Amino acid sequence: MELLLLSNGKTTEHPGLLGWARDRVQTLLARNQVKRILLIPYAVIRSDWDARARELTESLGVDAISIHHFDDPVDAINRADAIFISGGNTWLLNQRLHEYGLVVPIQRAVRERSVPYVGWSAGCNVATPSIRTTNDMPVCSAAVLPALGLFPLQINPHYLDASISGHMGETRDERLAEFCAINPSESVVALREGSLLQVSGEHGGESIEYWSARGEGFKIFKHGETTQEFITAAPLAGLTPFHPLAGAMTTAVT
Repeated sequence: MELLLLSNGKTTEHPGLLGWARDRVQTLLARNQVKRILLIPYAVIRSDWDARARELTESLGVDAISIHHFDDPVDAINRADAIFISGGNTWLLNQRLHEYGLVVPIQRAVRERSVPYVGWSAGCNVATPSIRTTNDMPVCSAAVLPALGLFPLQINPHYLDASISGHMGETRDERLAEFCAINPSESVVALREGSLLQVSGEHGGESIEYWSARGEGFKIFKHGETTQEFITAAPLAGLTPFHPLAGAMTTAVT
């Protein structure tokens, strides 16, 4: 299985869509001999889907085509060299994946044919068991919570642990703590912008790696446990079926 789950698509200091992770994405595409990217842009509301595909092509140097050009989106998934799911609104994206019957085809493509899956922001959210830890507003009325379940833990992309003076609403940490209180058996991985999780390898022997373009760590939220920050994916080995890359070390910050 090949998963590349990115917190976000763009950063201010790296030009281009996925520019901050371009080397990793291009390496993944080259290793899998990807000739064309199938883009699923259903989360994009206020931008043009073809423009998003052109951004990918220009940034990565590999042709990208949006799934809306295909009469049969399931067949497009079945023929895809690589599946990229764009950021945007997670609720709308997940609703459309279910409405168009794409959940099982994507699962089978990734798990059975090892088709690379690259998702950022909303595309990262839907790779998890559900979209309950998205930051997005439910702009559509169909509240579909189960997602693709390719990655076994909940993820909170765009994680920000800042506290704004004078702001009386919940902080991100407080919201994630509330989720964990209601769902005490589940853990949440909080990914800051410019960071990613990568899963690679054959079934049963997949490795997991964490990487940040900014040299920052990620956090794991779990009810009844002190929230800690880590700089490698080693602590995720006990929470997932994946093993960390050899020689991985951890640093924890309370």
